[in-house]
Amino acid sequence: MEEHNSENFLRLLSVESTGSTLSSDSCEYYQTEIFDQLPSVQASRPVQNRPGLVEPCEAYQGGPESEELCSGHLPSGQRDKVSVQPLKQLALCIQAKREARERRKMQLSNIGFWESWWKNQSIKRKRAWAKMGEALSGLLPWQHTLHVIEGKFGVGVKAYFGFFRFLVYLNLLHCIFICGFIVGPAFSKKNISELAFQENDSILDFFSGSGYLNHSPLFASFYKQNIQLLKKPCLETTLLYIAAILSILILSLIMVVRRTIVGYKHTWVLGKRYNMNMSYNIFCGWDFTIKDPDAAILKCSFIRNDLKLLLEEQRFSLREAQRTLEQKVRLYLLRFVLNILVISLLSGAFFLIFFVTEWTLDNSPPQNLFYEYLSPFTIASVNLVLPEIFRRISAIEDYSFTMQVNITLVRSILLKLASLGFFFFGLSIDYLDVNDPCTENEIGREIYKMCIFNFLINFCSAIFFNYPRKLVQERYPTSFLGRLAGKQRFQIPFNVLELVYCQTVFWMGVYNCPLLPLIGTVILVATFYIKKFIVLRCCVAEHRLFRGSNSSALFQFMLLLGLLLAASTLAFQLYQRESYCGPFDNGQIVFTATAVCMNSLPNATQKSIRYLASDAFALPLILAEIIILTSYVSRRRANQRAIERLKDMLVMSSSDKRFLVKQHTTILRHCRNPRRVCAVATADDHPLSHEVTF
Repeated sequence: MEEHNSENFLRLLSVESTGSTLSSDSCEYYQTEIFDQLPSVQASRPVQNRPGLVEPCEAYQGGPESEELCSGHLPSGQRDKVSVQPLKQLALCIQAKREARERRKMQLSNIGFWESWWKNQSIKRKRAWAKMGEALSGLLPWQHTLHVIEGKFGVGVKAYFGFFRFLVYLNLLHCIFICGFIVGPAFSKKNISELAFQENDSILDFFSGSGYLNHSPLFASFYKQNIQLLKKPCLETTLLYIAAILSILILSLIMVVRRTIVGYKHTWVLGKRYNMNMSYNIFCGWDFTIKDPDAAILKCSFIRNDLKLLLEEQRFSLREAQRTLEQKVRLYLLRFVLNILVISLLSGAFFLIFFVTEWTLDNSPPQNLFYEYLSPFTIASVNLVLPEIFRRISAIEDYSFTMQVNITLVRSILLKLASLGFFFFGLSIDYLDVNDPCTENEIGREIYKMCIFNFLINFCSAIFFNYPRKLVQERYPTSFLGRLAGKQRFQIPFNVLELVYCQTVFWMGVYNCPLLPLIGTVILVATFYIKKFIVLRCCVAEHRLFRGSNSSALFQFMLLLGLLLAASTLAFQLYQRESYCGPFDNGQIVFTATAVCMNSLPNATQKSIRYLASDAFALPLILAEIIILTSYVSRRRANQRAIERLKDMLVMSSSDKRFLVKQHTTILRHCRNPRRVCAVATADDHPLSHEVTF
């Protein structure tokens, strides 16, 4: 077989794209006229230089970086990064990788012994770290379960369970802070015999939160003041209690904000600026993690339905552009009326929750579980019914399908978080009116019952609704009940909303119920297996794609809103009144508790803390923030220019491919013409004699 020279064309380079790790392994050129005729080369050259034959590397007016690349001399940082990069990660063909391997061997033979040894050790270290990372990833909890779910349902449902696992890890970290700062010091001064069951205690106390649990470590009243570690005023129970709660909220804020920023970055890169077109869905839309043949068939239907959804959105945009002024006025009037209806439903739901909370606290008889769980039942019923009404209202408003789902999600977020806010506000107002000396215990008891009720709802719905529905649909598919039950779909966005709601409840109750993170971890683990059973045994994959589920930024933002709501409720509790229960059992507030610790510190430390809290420190802090924000804004603009440049490169690459295909077709047409001698294809010195590879 004859060997043909292959042409590799270097992409356009610019100042914005200096972060590329393109190596000299792929910087090979052949001086041909067809290279000079490429649209990318024509577009990159000045008008006066286009007619002549120019060196290929001179065709790219991207700056000094392109000269370094084409001459085979990369900057030191990029050259070191490329030299240790595995060959399998380079975008090269097999022959080019072999040549690159030979060049690397020659480079190692030309350098000194110590430098060669150092490079070999660096490669070995990276391989060892990669293998260690793969081994540790296999030890993660539920890793095999996530692979099974991903293989049968794709990456969407697997991302939901990954979010589930993140919340379990987060609550485990909360448990470490609670045990180290609150539970440990309290048990060091407590008698264990006080935790024994008494005669009046009952098993129902674990559902009502009273009786035995009232004097257990579950609630804030168990942690009394004046317990000091190492006889230090700053290690007193009150300050350790506040430090644990603030550490939990700050840690949660850091982790949630980080995940929100990462999700927003991917959403922005893959968002409106880079909409997935039909070619992407056809050539890059396959999920190679699928193992089940039925799941593969469903994935084909996913791609087909995604193309239908894309065409539907395009038709909607066309229909929206063709609306007359009268149609727009009617539509806006209809949307205004429907939004008034939504606001009325939300207001009615909030008033109902507030009224039921007030009524049950004032009129509920003791030891009556029905009245005690009436408020959680009302909140769960409202959160179950109204999102379905919102979904139907958004369909009437004549939005696109993606917009309908997003509007329903926003209204559901507002409903769930605001219902918790009104529930907590009703609790606080009621206990302030009756002047209860231990408000913390009462609020913690209500939030504890809400957590227990949410878990019981998930368990009962799986055992008594989802599974029987699946059995009826499997055994009697043609019966009336079988057709009425239908196939169950796992709706990712609304299940994530439920997770955000549960985690917000855990954050809101951690001050009044310090062991709530431990209870939340147990509840989340049990709920994980319940959801796993529902997905693998009772549900089938969704046939219609939901674009919003592919972006985690919205879900992380919802979790951030829940964290802000919990922080606001904590601030309301700390500053509403003096406490006479738990760590603040002598009428102290946060400022009076920290003043004792401040006075016990050395003078230099007191002066430093006062300076950090003064106005004199605010000015340099603001200047530092301005400098940091300015640098980030500059980096963002530079990255945006680089991305726009890369988009232009992709467009020109497509133009080059079309041009080469056209030239190749022309050559084949000339070769098939019997009246002409195919000198173009046989002449070795002709510029078009080199084979063009794609």
